[in-house]
Amino acid sequence: MTRGILPLLALVVLIAALPLVTASNTAINFVVFVLIIALGAQGWNLLGGVGGQFSFGHAAFFGTGAYVSAVLQARFGVNAWVAFAAGVAMGALVGWVIGFLSFRAGLRGSYFALVTLAFAEVLRILANALPITGGGAGLLLKLDLGLGNFQFSSRAVFLWIALALVAAGLLLCRWIADSRFGAQLVAVRENEDAARALGVDVLKVKLKAITLSGALTAAAGAFYLQYFLYLDANIAYGVWISVEVLLAAMVGGRGTVLGPLVGAFALHGLGDVTKQYAGGIPGIDLAVYGAVLIFVVAFAPSGLIGLVQRLFARRSTAAQGGA
Repeated sequence: MTRGILPLLALVVLIAALPLVTASNTAINFVVFVLIIALGAQGWNLLGGVGGQFSFGHAAFFGTGAYVSAVLQARFGVNAWVAFAAGVAMGALVGWVIGFLSFRAGLRGSYFALVTLAFAEVLRILANALPITGGGAGLLLKLDLGLGNFQFSSRAVFLWIALALVAAGLLLCRWIADSRFGAQLVAVRENEDAARALGVDVLKVKLKAITLSGALTAAAGAFYLQYFLYLDANIAYGVWISVEVLLAAMVGGRGTVLGPLVGAFALHGLGDVTKQYAGGIPGIDLAVYGAVLIFVVAFAPSGLIGLVQRLFARRSTAAQGGA
């Protein structure tokens, strides 16, 4: 367990040191946004990577966390930290409701994926129409710097808070990987009928997974709100976030603890470089994302982490053979 945590802590310390090395707002903004995506991808990975329940609609959780926090602050004057916690809790509840309705009906595979997409689209339409969410104009939080308002003049503070959330997600995923619940989740992923025959409460395991997944992704949405202070339906419930978190987990290595974080950095790093050198071509970054996904599916189905592990294993085998 300790050996598994040490690499996570080393990576967290390395990222945390960035504001001490550079004062570039561009660099810090990039890392903060990547961490937001990584946090949401951790939620997707818990359900889709470890549990095998692929979702195309994680925007439902991201948007719920963001909108609940925004409405509580803008409409009812609730403290930002309390609103943040409420957004996370509501994201977990939405996850449980979607999971209960879907899993009780026996939906799995592409059927479950399409249901999650449908839920996200329904929530987007409602958010775009209801007055309490600001309708099409969205919601803008008042700029009021201060710790109590979860607003800071230094972007470095946001980076450290986002990193703390991601680190908590990493530790949670690491714990789940070594727990009885994690073993049950993998068993359900591999063969639901066999897991049920062995005494695993399949419905309970999947509900727990989607509830935790919803909470993690909602935390990403609520933090997004605090960082940008603006929200509308297309941002909160847009297809973009569902695609981003799925791609980050798939490219990094679905089912692995570090996969979502590695995938988020790889995708957005490559996307930024592409836009810098070919920014005149509309949608070029999306084309690159698609090409990367095709490459991963075809040549590295276990993601970048799996690819690196295989390369090291081959080098180790070759070295032993040479000796």
